[in-house]
Amino acid sequence: MLTPAEESGLAGLRLAGRVQRALSGFSPQRLGHLVETIQQQAKAQHLIYQHEGVTETIRILPCPVTIRPDQLAYIHSVSLTILNALKRLPDIYQQNFAVRELLRLSPGEEQWLWDCWGPSQRENNPMFGRLDAMVDFTSPMWKDSLRFVEPNLTGIGGLHLGPTSDRVLYEIVVPELLKEDPGLRLELAPDMRELLIQELLDHLEVVGRPRGTIALIDPKFEQDGPDEQDRLVSYFTQRHQLRVVHVDPSELKMKGREVYYNDLKIDIGYRDYGVLDLIDLARRGIDVEPMRTLFRENRMVSSIAAELDQKSCWEVLTDPALAQQFFSPEERQVIRRHICWTRILSDRRTTNPKGEPCNLVEFAREEHEGLVLKPNRAFGGKGVVVGPSVTPAEWNAAIDAALADTGSDRWVVQELASIPVREFPVLSPEGRVVQEPFYVVLGFAASKYGVALMARASQKQVVNVAQRGGVCAVLVGHEGR
Repeated sequence: MLTPAEESGLAGLRLAGRVQRALSGFSPQRLGHLVETIQQQAKAQHLIYQHEGVTETIRILPCPVTIRPDQLAYIHSVSLTILNALKRLPDIYQQNFAVRELLRLSPGEEQWLWDCWGPSQRENNPMFGRLDAMVDFTSPMWKDSLRFVEPNLTGIGGLHLGPTSDRVLYEIVVPELLKEDPGLRLELAPDMRELLIQELLDHLEVVGRPRGTIALIDPKFEQDGPDEQDRLVSYFTQRHQLRVVHVDPSELKMKGREVYYNDLKIDIGYRDYGVLDLIDLARRGIDVEPMRTLFRENRMVSSIAAELDQKSCWEVLTDPALAQQFFSPEERQVIRRHICWTRILSDRRTTNPKGEPCNLVEFAREEHEGLVLKPNRAFGGKGVVVGPSVTPAEWNAAIDAALADTGSDRWVVQELASIPVREFPVLSPEGRVVQEPFYVVLGFAASKYGVALMARASQKQVVNVAQRGGVCAVLVGHEGR
């Protein structure tokens, strides 16, 4: 007999198959018109990414990724378990010197952590992040395919891009799919913006400033990356009648004991800004005391705990001795099943993915077909080397370069998670409908109110919008008739 998880995976396969069959019945002219309409709407909805000052409309693939309600509930539970474990890292960092070495901070960062982590943050630790993972919802073994590859604990991209892309496909593509298969039942997943604003409103209550002014804080004047904050200000202002502003840290000032933006008192901040960047601002003579005040008074989301956001967080969770010391049996079960084995690369003894003792460098060289090499603190897919995609000589050269890197960042070697490959209908240059394979990576933003999903797709194994990948809508589906 099939297990409930296997039955769920097969139901997911049937659901995805129905969507694929409905879309594959479109003529080239109809699909071409659909793709053109999607991209026009993407541009109208400001779904853009800026590369070195050049604005590009993000590509939205025409076929949604589907997830069943029971799968969504499991993702929510697992994501919350991992997020709650990560929230405790400042206390673990303080207690354990081995953890301090794995999550190494500069002296300046560490000073900010000690200044801004206290009983208030420990009791009410606001963190809104995105956990990136691989999962194949169409596999009978879909739960085993769920593998988390890295945390993103602050300033997550996709807050506007994700839910807006979902709605674009829901409004343009779903009505066309229903013409082919009227029994399909597809609906929108939880909206990442709504989860964030509820987190902010809840925390305003906690700090005694209900429905106060919210500042979305990021490098406002930079020209690279997704341009989302102004759209979020409009969304929160119009939909929730809140006072929300978009600010750069340099625009915040202290007036007495309060933080101000122009003449507006700021009650809470949501940040896309790290402490290293604040330290750099201070070196340039910019007053960062307003940011420090928001952190210290527990009026920042994500809290100072998110400064421990490194890929090496996964080593803290997957090292058997550390996991046994700091995490509950239930947490360890989730960690063992769903988090990729990860180690800071150095010449030392540790345990391999099977829990067996090994020399890390020797293991990394011998097992490169099942490993990936990443900069520990970089983002946007920069510098990632996928073991099976390079020759042994190239892999060993990458290992040598990582070991010799004396910069402030370090490198991790990580168990390679299987990246799901899906076929999406696209138009060929000749105007024919062809099925092209894409790698798909998902990100999960979880709170107690639900979990939002964002799917990115690329024909390269390094899947990231910053690497000019595309976006897939994620819709919740029921089998229906």
